[in-house]
Amino acid sequence: MGLEFMNKLPTPAEIREQFPLPAQLADVKTKRDEEIKKVLTGESDKFLVIIGPCSADNEDAVCDYTSRLVPVQEKVKDKIIIIPRVYTNKPRTTGEGYKGLLHQPDPEKKPDMYEGLIAIRRMHMRVVQETGLTTADEMLYPENVRYLSDLMSYIAVGARSVENQQHRLVASGCDVPIGMKNPTSGDLSVMLNSVVAAQGSHEFIFRGWEVHTPGNPLAHTILRGAVNKHGQCIPNYHFEDLILLHELYGKRNLQNPACIVDANHSNSNKMYHEQIRITKEVLHSRRHAKEVSDMVKGIMIESYIEPGCQKVGEHCYGKSITDPCLGWEDSERLIYEIAEGLN
Repeated sequence: MGLEFMNKLPTPAEIREQFPLPAQLADVKTKRDEEIKKVLTGESDKFLVIIGPCSADNEDAVCDYTSRLVPVQEKVKDKIIIIPRVYTNKPRTTGEGYKGLLHQPDPEKKPDMYEGLIAIRRMHMRVVQETGLTTADEMLYPENVRYLSDLMSYIAVGARSVENQQHRLVASGCDVPIGMKNPTSGDLSVMLNSVVAAQGSHEFIFRGWEVHTPGNPLAHTILRGAVNKHGQCIPNYHFEDLILLHELYGKRNLQNPACIVDANHSNSNKMYHEQIRITKEVLHSRRHAKEVSDMVKGIMIESYIEPGCQKVGEHCYGKSITDPCLGWEDSERLIYEIAEGLN
């Protein structure tokens, strides 16, 4: 095989030992996990707002951004739980381009996975330490999830990964909510099959071990829009889409039927400012029908300090180097509008 084994990387246990989670932060995570869990189970009527940069490429800018969420969270705490997006692994459709902080701690330099592992743990831990808000990240590489699993309160499985067996089985061993996105084709049955798998228990090979997982009852769906055979985006956040998903959930024996709507990606056709309108439409659908209100537990928004995006090397502080994001002023206003628009 044409695999060149370059450097043996430390295991998750070794990285955790090198950068341990302080006891007080572990307590913060335990409390936050319980609050978020109750939203998914229906014990709490709070609404999840999973918000932050498309890619967490710069530690100082990301921590600046997440610190701005703290006073906002305090003002909406009776209605909303904010979960900062700290996405350090980025899927690339063609395999080209910036693959995230894990690959490139410095986006302008060559990949360095060892430094990347340190960088992603340091960033997540700093966010929790400075804000008290535990984080969300994408499980792009299932074997890497334990580098951060003691810090994250939410995990997403992307549209290109949701059909993968290993992602589904590892998701069944996660102890926090894990959202399974619909595939880029838009096939809702694929997404729901993934939830079935993640909620079940399994035995499989993981990091050289035979492992057993108990199943994750908090596994749920994320609607992120789709792309047809002509490359055109097809949104799936409309009322009719939400009713259809509710009906499909009703045909399956799943625990905690829940959905998060991703307001960007193919739902917005990456027109980042449309996230405001999409979010308000989803809130209207929740007010219109109790079954939608009971099922739609939150919204996912791509947001950073500066609106839009830039190319690697342009150095505009707090501006995305991957997909375009909503700017801070619009994001702050939108969170308050979400709080006002909830049932």
